[in-house]
Amino acid sequence: MDTSGEDLQTLCRSGDLADGGRAVPFDVVYAGQTCRAFAVRYRGQVHAYLNRCTHVAMEMDWQPDRFFDDTGQWLLCSTHGAVYRPDTGDCAGGPCRGKLFGIETLERDGIVFWRSQYHLKPVEF
Repeated sequence: MDTSGEDLQTLCRSGDLADGGRAVPFDVVYAGQTCRAFAVRYRGQVHAYLNRCTHVAMEMDWQPDRFFDDTGQWLLCSTHGAVYRPDTGDCAGGPCRGKLFGIETLERDGIVFWRSQYHLKPVEF
């Protein structure tokens, strides 16, 4: 598949993301700094965010690539207990401010992509 001209970056195979399960991490350059990001599947849809809590700019996963609570319905920040909606990144409880920084995704032909933007770029190797 040709994704040139669409600013799409290959992230993973669709099967790598299970509903309410383990995230797929990836690195991005956000506003000139290399940051971790993650993608999850929630209610059949892929959602991706910077791995940065809005309360304190710290990575959120409570174990490597684990963001969901035990019910698979909420994303949790392990540091101070902020709770976010997996489908929008909106704060749903705890000490969060606003919403997680969302990263546009596209799922096509069994592959998940993320879209780069002027302030969000792939890490150059």
